[in-house]
Amino acid sequence: MTIPTHDPLRTRRYFLGRSGLSLGAIALQALLGDRPATAGGPAASPVGSMAPRPPHFPARAQRVIYLFMAGGPSQLDLFDYKPVLQARAGEPIPESFIKGKPFAQITEKQPKLLGTPYRFRRHGESGIEVSELLPRTAAMVDDLAVIKTVKTTEFVHHLAELVMCTGTPRFGRPGLGAWVTYGLGSEAEDLPGFVVLPGVGALGGMARTKEAIYTNGFLPSAYQGTPLRPVGEPILNVNNPAGVTRAEQQRLVRLIQELDEERLDGTGDPEIAARVSSYELAFRMQAGTPELLDLRGESRATLALYGADPDQPSFARNCLLARRLVERGVRFVQVILGDWDHHGRIYQDLPSLCRQSDQACAALIADLKARGLLESTLVIWGGEFGRSNVVQLQPTGPIGRDHHIDAFTVWMAGGGVRAGQTVGETDEIGFNPIDKGIHVHDLQATILALLGMDHRKLTYHYQGRDFRLTDVGGNVVGALTPRWPLPVGAS
Repeated sequence: MTIPTHDPLRTRRYFLGRSGLSLGAIALQALLGDRPATAGGPAASPVGSMAPRPPHFPARAQRVIYLFMAGGPSQLDLFDYKPVLQARAGEPIPESFIKGKPFAQITEKQPKLLGTPYRFRRHGESGIEVSELLPRTAAMVDDLAVIKTVKTTEFVHHLAELVMCTGTPRFGRPGLGAWVTYGLGSEAEDLPGFVVLPGVGALGGMARTKEAIYTNGFLPSAYQGTPLRPVGEPILNVNNPAGVTRAEQQRLVRLIQELDEERLDGTGDPEIAARVSSYELAFRMQAGTPELLDLRGESRATLALYGADPDQPSFARNCLLARRLVERGVRFVQVILGDWDHHGRIYQDLPSLCRQSDQACAALIADLKARGLLESTLVIWGGEFGRSNVVQLQPTGPIGRDHHIDAFTVWMAGGGVRAGQTVGETDEIGFNPIDKGIHVHDLQATILALLGMDHRKLTYHYQGRDFRLTDVGGNVVGALTPRWPLPVGAS
């Protein structure tokens, strides 16, 4: 099956952005003339435009699906098997490991080491070890790069979520999807360039920082992540109010656009251009969104592959929607599943979450691969941190694991990633990386590199200085994309 293709030279958005005829283009070019180049370089569309624009160098990935596991999955029960930890389970952890290291909730001076009750086996030609909790993931390990030594600086959920998704523990910075769409624009005509699929349930599978992890921050609002709600009206304030016809709404939108255009010509404020674009997009989404969400056109085999009921909200349904979104040109899709925060009841609750993640994520990889989309779609799986290698005792009820920030697991697939390998190794009890580890900023720099963007050049001038996703750090992980950056014209 071939996916719908969009010729950018025939789209109105691309034509307006490229020709300089977009609203307020002259004023914006005057304002931005001395600004650092975005991913599209000096000829890129004005800030706020969603027209597709070229990367810094030839890209391997064209789009991203980020499977965000809110709460912090236990790498020691899923991907990082440690025989020595198993043998020493129940012993106090050596003080040398935890001296000066914070725990989120454990107060004991020397908590006891905790192994895993789950069996691990090597799979595929790569021989990557995976827990029995993830049998479908295990079957596709040769399509994955499993990174075992990701590290962050924050051990509190909301701060770590911000670091992972925005590059900083401070609120108000753009999310990863906002940076990507700012740099590359979008090929979606009737949908936002950055879409978020939150989960279902008590926490809604939602990160504790909620919209702060997919905000546009100081970037124009065109780059804001748009959540598709699992229950009720999918996107708030898109459908017409009762009694308002589409023709009446169109006249109202046209009047508002004329007023905004007049204001834009006088001020050159890029936020006004973004607002105009948002009104136009919302009008088009009234027709595009219902078709996107109607899964009745999917085959029974596809629905069974994901384990998705077309009429019931679920993580499986969201993963299938993610594939449909990237088929329609959406640049960045973030799918959220929680809650992996197992301070207690880890062995009671972890299997259920693994079943949800395992089938749907493996189906997504297989589906993208079958449709010829995997090589150009970067898929990322992981949380904001991992879980500790020591037991967290509970006053009542079953045990759990505390937060762990020094070495946790993230996997990547597609998008030109060198698959069928593990990257990084932890010590014999799974506490620290053996080498220096891979900082979150390194991971972010690598994601941008696979998309053809130099993280040092993807900047935005705000409050007197140039900001970037990776702040002042970040190095591309050569094991994942060893030939970065490609010279211009290289294949």
